[in-house]
Amino acid sequence: MTAAGVDVGKDFLDLAIDGRARTTRFSNDATGRRKLIRGLAGLDDAFVVVEATGGYEDALLDACVDAGLHVARINRRQSNAFARAIGELAKSDAIDARLLCLFARLFRDRLRCHVPAPPWQRELRAWLRRRGQVVMTLQAQKQQADRTPPAVRTLIHRTMAALRREIAAIEQAMKVLVDANGTAAIRSSKGMGPIFQATTLALLPELGRLSRRQVAKLVGVAPMAKESGHSQGRRRIRGGRASMRVALYMATLSAVRCDPAMKAHYRQLRDHGKPAKVALVACMRKLLTIVNARRRDELRASGELAPD
Repeated sequence: MTAAGVDVGKDFLDLAIDGRARTTRFSNDATGRRKLIRGLAGLDDAFVVVEATGGYEDALLDACVDAGLHVARINRRQSNAFARAIGELAKSDAIDARLLCLFARLFRDRLRCHVPAPPWQRELRAWLRRRGQVVMTLQAQKQQADRTPPAVRTLIHRTMAALRREIAAIEQAMKVLVDANGTAAIRSSKGMGPIFQATTLALLPELGRLSRRQVAKLVGVAPMAKESGHSQGRRRIRGGRASMRVALYMATLSAVRCDPAMKAHYRQLRDHGKPAKVALVACMRKLLTIVNARRRDELRASGELAPD
């Protein structure tokens, strides 16, 4: 296996290959990606690691998969922690590429190869991202409206009306995609509204393919141990996919009010002295476990997942 790391920027791709002292720079466009992949294609069983940048790496990941290369994406928290762990304090594009290359060599067995999302899922992610942007802008406009003179407030209200129309159009486009690609598992309980369904389809494709502990950790609702010797700290949730966790939180708020079973579970936890937030996180984990199990059963029934 030959490890390689690619530092992805808006304009450039910096490639580091295990055993080579110098890095190579390519443009982050179709031509540059083709040249980079040609350089990797001649290597013996290349394994490439890139860092998540918010979208600049998507085209490279898909191009690597199309070329038959093994490629994995790690988040920035992992790469930053790795740099601190080996004592690398300097930062440049070439240094980052070499760090990713070393990461690939050391941790290949712990990384999942990238699987390209189908076109409908990419479109759904784009709609979700846009909806979040518009919702944040609308909230900012609401805050400004309370502190401005009437003449300016009129313009703000016009902007708010336009933003609400855009949100409605976005949600309609999302509904079309959810109706065409959704499953019964994500509609199976109260609280699972259209935003939860869209977020789950777009941001949690692993649903049903992981164990309940794995999916809870992936979303970020698994309590992490904090123990050393005789010291036992309080367990807390951390990490995970924040956007998915927010959607799950909102779905659980609705479920503990409207679903009798979830309401009883929440009440039982509170009666046993659990703080409200702890009880709610436990309900989030329970709801996620239910949805994951139902989705697993669907995959097995369709033949996409082998039975135990």
